[in-house]
Amino acid sequence: MKKVIVVGGGPAGMVSAIIAARNGHRVVLCEKNNKLGKKLFITGKGRCNITNDCDMDHLFGQVITNSKFLYSAFYTFSNDATIQFFNELGLKTKVERGNRVFPESDKSSDVIKVLEKELNKLGVEILLDSEVISIIQEKNRFKGICLKNNTTIYGDAVIIGTGGLSYAPTGSTGDGFKFAKTMGHYITKTSPSLVPLVTKENWIKDLQGLSLKNVKITINDGDNKLYEDFGEMLFTHFGVSGPIILSASRFILPKFNKNITLSIDLKPGLNENELDKRILKDFDKYQKKQFKNTLDDLLPKKLIPVIIKLSNIPEDKKISEITKEERNNLVKTLKALTCHIIDLRGYNEAIITYGGIDVKDIDPHTMESKLVSGVYFVGEVLDLDALTGGFNLQIAWSTGYLAGLSIN
Repeated sequence: MKKVIVVGGGPAGMVSAIIAARNGHRVVLCEKNNKLGKKLFITGKGRCNITNDCDMDHLFGQVITNSKFLYSAFYTFSNDATIQFFNELGLKTKVERGNRVFPESDKSSDVIKVLEKELNKLGVEILLDSEVISIIQEKNRFKGICLKNNTTIYGDAVIIGTGGLSYAPTGSTGDGFKFAKTMGHYITKTSPSLVPLVTKENWIKDLQGLSLKNVKITINDGDNKLYEDFGEMLFTHFGVSGPIILSASRFILPKFNKNITLSIDLKPGLNENELDKRILKDFDKYQKKQFKNTLDDLLPKKLIPVIIKLSNIPEDKKISEITKEERNNLVKTLKALTCHIIDLRGYNEAIITYGGIDVKDIDPHTMESKLVSGVYFVGEVLDLDALTGGFNLQIAWSTGYLAGLSIN
């Protein structure tokens, strides 16, 4: 039996503590907040998208950075194993659109409760309000930790799951990066990722609060296509957000410049010719009305004034007077509602952190540091990131599980 110290009471930290304790080790879990899972509590808008019920190829395909590094972690503790793990802890789950897995109750607090219950059942010593300020090492071997209250705790191994820099109020303030640096680890450039986008156009503000489903977006860097997706998005007071926008931000990050544009296809199920026929059908239905009164069947009410303005068709023009050229402009506007991306929102709105501890110095079969024995890194603190849909939490569960399993 070894004494294992876990730093960070997030998803990766809690799972690693559970698995280490199940393997007979004495486990001490240190959390800087006054409760466990503070960031986990707000994920998925408080519902907690635990994982994704997809096949392994798709799972790996959704990891954008260093997916090959996760081979052992994912196959040791897969998404299927994660669902089974939580079901066995007493958490009922359900699968929604896009194979996203949620607790049946739609409460992230229930995810935290079952993890906390298991930690207590296994006798894990949980130290809340206990901020770790440094890692003690001697001759490239872990010895212990120092807390902010001047307490020193010695042990045989430490698992560091302190998260990245996103949502700092939840405790993700880059502590793990500082610890890793003192051990000689390289930290790749970090940035907020899976984050809303700031747009240039003023008409965006007129659409604040409007959610669009089943739209297609394309992100372009000049003539170069960076990303394409289909799904749900949201207009805000500063720009755009929503699932497909958050995923798009990850592909903008490495190449962000003033030439980035977002094109929204409001009617992806119709090509231009089919959409033109649909518009003609509506025009025939409302042939005696003005243009501004003919789009109710086609668009959400909030979007109509913006589309009218961008189509350059006078709103009071009679339908019978609209030219084929004007109708063509309307079609193109609906198929490519375009705006310019001028910035990305910050860490406090980012789901995850892009960048982190370089995985070249981490053993992918155990999550142990190659530089300091007895030190393990798990979750968002590593240079690993995926798209939305439960994939980033799966990285946390899998790496945490593997680390807890690997201590012997």
